Amino acid sequence: MITIEASILSADFARLGEQAREAQAGGADAIQIDVMDGRFVPPITFGASVVRALRRAVDLPLDVHLMIVEPGRHLETFAEAGADRIIVHQEATLHIHYVLKSIRELGIEVGVSINPGTSVFAVEEILDMVDMVQIMTVDPGWGGQPFLHSQMEKIRRLRRMIDERGLDVFIGVDGGIDEQTAPLVVEAGATMLVSGSGIYNDRRSVAENLAALRASSI
Repeated sequence: MITIEASILSADFARLGEQAREAQAGGADAIQIDVMDGRFVPPITFGASVVRALRRAVDLPLDVHLMIVEPGRHLETFAEAGADRIIVHQEATLHIHYVLKSIRELGIEVGVSINPGTSVFAVEEILDMVDMVQIMTVDPGWGGQPFLHSQMEKIRRLRRMIDERGLDVFIGVDGGIDEQTAPLVVEAGATMLVSGSGIYNDRRSVAENLAALRASSI
């Protein structure tokens, strides 16, 4: 089954709660919240207070994507704010094994993300510790970037690694996902689509964009 997460990085920040509810009403499976610290990536975005506010606004799972350095220092704060899953970047810490173990001990789902320039083999030794691996198909930090087709083989390689080991780990893809690129990544082995500007834009309503994305990924 393919799941779709609405990334609020592309939503109207003046009405985040309303936009999250529109995604829920439109059939999104979860909300992804991109937390950026101005160090791991240049922009600064949301903090735990936004997670807490969105927890009150919607009933959907909240996927907190930490694009921050030293993510281990902030895990408990985001879990207490209402995160259902925390995703950390493999590149953001020297102690990824310890950080993933710490997330699991908080009683929530565990995710790891890798940047376009990082080999999928960087997560080979921790696949049995995570619920999902999120492959970035844009450089992290900014919404609305074009999809990097160079990442397609990485998705296929990760699919083979997971299947060969018989693991129950799903593959998320984040960046440039719309109704044109969604079928490509699904064919390659992705099972979770994260879309920001493909869902939040001026072309159609949130519900219409979600429906089109869902139809394209079947």
